[in-house]
Amino acid sequence: MKRFALTIAALLSTGLGLAAPAPGTYQLDKAHSKFVFEVGHLVFSSVEGRFKQFDGTITLGPKANQVDVKVEAQVDSIDTDEPKRDSHLKSPDFFDLEKHPKLTFVSKKVEGDLGKNFKIFGDLTIRGVTKSVVFEAQFLGQATDPWGVTHYAYKANTLIDRAEYGLVWNKMVTEGPVVGDQVTIRLTLELVQAK
Repeated sequence: MKRFALTIAALLSTGLGLAAPAPGTYQLDKAHSKFVFEVGHLVFSSVEGRFKQFDGTITLGPKANQVDVKVEAQVDSIDTDEPKRDSHLKSPDFFDLEKHPKLTFVSKKVEGDLGKNFKIFGDLTIRGVTKSVVFEAQFLGQATDPWGVTHYAYKANTLIDRAEYGLVWNKMVTEGPVVGDQVTIRLTLELVQAK
């Protein structure tokens, strides 16, 4: 997986702000947002990948921590820089694309300071299985682009056990399993107010 980072340098060059968005609905700036995952390979390395097609909205209510987060990723857009591996990941051994074409996250509550560090509690659905997860999130700041649109930047991470979602395929070698059990999910989200 290509390791991603939000364009922090660009934000700094335009004057990084630390004020969280006002109440309203915000959508992803897809050109500057990433949905990335990383899983262990053998005992000494890892495989990184991403979902190239995903969408989401964040709605902020008038009360503190009144937040609704929805993210949806298309399994067919999975990309690990290896076409054969991508095809295998789409097969019934893993995500089972034909039966489960997308994965989703829907928040249930948010705790913490939305202008700094906070936690997003919600339901992650993969391969038709829904489990509760917690994303550790951070507000990176805001900046206004040359066209007068204000962008808000966040990052969020969580760790899941893939077997809990039915992603159980594996092979054993002398040193251990080919694929690790723990999967890190990293989101980099750049938001603009929905029109």
